[in-house]
Amino acid sequence: MVHPLITQDHIDQFQRDGVVLIKGLFKDQVDQLRRGVERNMAAPGPYASNNEKTGQTGRFFDDYCNWPRIPEFEAAIKASPVAEVAADLMQSDLVQMFHDHVLVKEPGTSMATPWHQDGPYYFVEGRQTISFWSPLDPVSEAALRCVAGSHKWEKEVLPTRWVSEEDFFADEGQYMPVPDPEAEGMKILEWEMEPGDAVAFNYKTLHGARANTSETRRRAFSLRLVGEDARYVERPGPTSPPYPGHEMKPGQRLREDWFPILFQR
Repeated sequence: MVHPLITQDHIDQFQRDGVVLIKGLFKDQVDQLRRGVERNMAAPGPYASNNEKTGQTGRFFDDYCNWPRIPEFEAAIKASPVAEVAADLMQSDLVQMFHDHVLVKEPGTSMATPWHQDGPYYFVEGRQTISFWSPLDPVSEAALRCVAGSHKWEKEVLPTRWVSEEDFFADEGQYMPVPDPEAEGMKILEWEMEPGDAVAFNYKTLHGARANTSETRRRAFSLRLVGEDARYVERPGPTSPPYPGHEMKPGQRLREDWFPILFQR
């Protein structure tokens, strides 16, 4: 049985393209998540950034790994059907928490979110991975953009630091340069979205977002989950998020005391 919010077509598209739109996934949690974002911005965590870049206007706030200290985030994750939908889309009998991420582009923010894959930044590897990107304001131009099928590329894209544009790791040939999807004619999927809608995508799906040149805020809540085949892997350097002191070894499932199981069939 799949969750009533989705059909087999959603599952097929997620498996084929690495990305699919789920309407209304967090629709009953929008106000709760907005309160959580305000609490997060008023008291940022250790990983918070305003992504300040010379010559850019506006403010692009982001922060992650805050659900254990922000009750609105934890409550919204547990009250929404997101974990069961994740199980259906990933085709996994188990869904485990990885982390949350808040991304706020204030009106007139000129910085775009650069094209990237999440997977290379993370210390987790597997076919059953999923991110949900849910706007808490209506979006059109500042929506998430994903390259269909990029989760199946043989090589991953080199991770870079968003502001300095430096390479995140020393590249020893295992990564490909960041492509220019528009110039290279790739199939880019994006949608106009209402608050509480969500784009679901694989950790290896190439994605980015335009600047927010509108006169309204663009608040987004992201949730990263993993399925039963996801395992801890070593990277060429510190990962993002780093989770210092995790003590996991390559090939292990993520430790359940830090990364709780949210759904199990």
